[in-house]
Amino acid sequence: MSNDDQRLAPLRAQIDAIDQELLELLSKRAKAAQAVGHIKNESSAPIFRPERESQVIQNVLQKNPGPLLPGGLAAIWREIMSACRALESKQTIAYLGPTGTFSEQAAHEFFGQSIDGLPCASLDEVFKAVEKGVSTFGVVPVENSSEGAVSRTLDLLLESPLQISGEVVLPIRHHLLTKHGSLDGVKTVCAHAQALAQCQQWLSMHAPQLHRQAVSSNAEAARMASQDPSIAAIAGEPAQLAYGLQIVSAQIQDDPNNRTRFVVIGQYACQPCGHDQTSLVLSVANQPGAVHHLLGPLAKHGVSMTRFESRPARKGSWEYHFYIDIDGHASDGKVATAISELKTIAAFYKNLGSYPRAKN
Repeated sequence: MSNDDQRLAPLRAQIDAIDQELLELLSKRAKAAQAVGHIKNESSAPIFRPERESQVIQNVLQKNPGPLLPGGLAAIWREIMSACRALESKQTIAYLGPTGTFSEQAAHEFFGQSIDGLPCASLDEVFKAVEKGVSTFGVVPVENSSEGAVSRTLDLLLESPLQISGEVVLPIRHHLLTKHGSLDGVKTVCAHAQALAQCQQWLSMHAPQLHRQAVSSNAEAARMASQDPSIAAIAGEPAQLAYGLQIVSAQIQDDPNNRTRFVVIGQYACQPCGHDQTSLVLSVANQPGAVHHLLGPLAKHGVSMTRFESRPARKGSWEYHFYIDIDGHASDGKVATAISELKTIAAFYKNLGSYPRAKN
C-alpha cells in the first residue's frame, strides 16, 4: 500500500460510514414520503406541489453550513424529492421532443430524473397532452435572452385553459456536431430556427459554406446528423450523447450568456411560497396613453414588473395583447389590490398563473 493509500484509508472508511448513515436517513425519508402519498391518495390531493418543493429547497439552502455550494445542494435535494415522489406516483411530463432537447433537460431540471418523459412533436402537442390528461405537466420554452419570445408558446398560453405552475431558466450551450467530428463532406447545418439565429455570427465566420436548414428542434437535427454524414447539427450535450455525435466546435452561440426560460404548464394552481411571480395577459383599447394608464395600478401599489411583451391579437385590427410578469403571488395583499384595479381598466384580462420564481 502506497503512502497516499495509507493516508486515504481512514478517510475512505469515514466516507463509507457516512454513506451508510445517509442511506438509512434517505430510507426513512422515503417511508415518510410514502405515508404522505397514502394520505394524498385518500383525499385526491396533488402529488406534486411546486411551491412546497421550492420551499423545501429554500429552507435547505438557508440552513446550509457549507462547504457544498447552493447549486449543487439544490440539485441533490431535487433528486431526493423526485425519487421519493416516484414512490407515491411516477408522473408523466410532456416536452418538445425528440429525446435530447433542451426542453427535456429543463423537465429534468425542474422535476428530477424520476419521471416518465413524453416527447412531443410540437408545442401544440405538449399543450394537448396536458389538457387531455395524458401527462400531468408539460414544459415549454417561452423566451430566449438573445432571440426574445417564443411566439407560439405565448399564443398557446393565451388560448389554453392550462396554468403556469413553475419556471426553469437554462444556460444554453450550442455545439456544432457531426457523425465523425469534422466538417469533411458536410453540406448542410440543421437546427431549430432560434438556434440558427443564436449562432449566425459564428456560422458566417467559420462555416459560411454550409447551407442552413431550420428543423423542428435541435434534437431532431442531431437525429438527422446521426444518420446522414452530409449534415451537421447545432445542439446541446444531451442531444450529442443521445445520438452518438462528435463535437466539431463547442459553444458556438454568439452570446456567451445565452439562456432560455421555460415554463411548466398544468392544471395545478400554486399557493404562495414567499418568492413568487405572476404572469398576466392584458389588452387595452387603442387610444392615446392607454398602455400607460393600464400599468398605473402596478406603480401605484409598488408592484414590480419584470417582463413586458406584446403580441398581435390576430384580429386584423392592429390590436395587441400584452404579456406581463410581476413580482409576487396574485393573492398577496398589494398584488391582489393592483390586479383588482387592472381588471377595471383592461379590455381583456387573463391570469396565466402564480408560481415559484426561478433563480436566474
